[in-house]
Amino acid sequence: MEQLYALLGQAYGAETASRIRSGYSAERPVTFRANTLKTSASEVIFALSECGITNVERVPWYRDAFILREGGESDLTGTELYREGKIYLQSLSSMLPPLLLQPETGENILDMTAAPGGKTTEIVALSGGKALVTACERDRIRFGRMKFNLERQGAARVNAMCCDASALDDFLSFDKILLDAPCTGSGTVSTSQPIRFTREYLAKCVRAQEKLLKKALRLLKKGGTLVYSTCSVLKEENELLLSRVLPLAQARLLPIEPFEGLPLLPSPIGTLAVCPTDLYEGFFCAKITK
Repeated sequence: MEQLYALLGQAYGAETASRIRSGYSAERPVTFRANTLKTSASEVIFALSECGITNVERVPWYRDAFILREGGESDLTGTELYREGKIYLQSLSSMLPPLLLQPETGENILDMTAAPGGKTTEIVALSGGKALVTACERDRIRFGRMKFNLERQGAARVNAMCCDASALDDFLSFDKILLDAPCTGSGTVSTSQPIRFTREYLAKCVRAQEKLLKKALRLLKKGGTLVYSTCSVLKEENELLLSRVLPLAQARLLPIEPFEGLPLLPSPIGTLAVCPTDLYEGFFCAKITK
């Protein structure tokens, strides 16, 4: 972890790096969203109150997202709501990329590294189940978990492919693409979830991210939207990678409307860098077109 802390200090300076490290030690509550393919936010609130769960709080920037202020995951996983796929447990930060993608009816959308399916099902829900979504996952075990989640959430019509998205034929093209790239996880560090970090692992992640990003830009239609995201706060995996790859593809960043209450780190216009806190994991998102 000392290598990670050193990189954070170099990238952000001592004060902001200390803020990030404070976020690592925070205890985060359970967060979840209503699956609007099967229910509504108001119906979720009512059903939870019937179960005696009233300590839920709405999220200002997403009407379907909730914070469970007291209790643990088991309080929710024991409900019919959960078993029927009407709610999905998900970190608040990871709900951001589909919102930035703004999926709409009839659009052809690719989720490049989709397992376990949380962002995929959110994309489907945001489009009212009317977007044409393809979801790729190369690991067979993770693919099986994704298929299970898609079916339980009522998103079984997704074209789920057990494949490496970087090997997709360049003949294909998509209106919108989500690339939630594999990363070091430097934003998700917590007392219960430490990570094994080395500079060698960082370099490996950056190579994979660059390969996937270049593929995404080839598959994106002219004028389409690509959202690139990681659960990392390291600039090497985020803005530095974009600054190297986007000009080669004649692509550019798009402005992002602010989200109320998000704890942000410094980042270029067209990106969001979320600081880890007692509510949020560290996360990075960029909105791109070409």
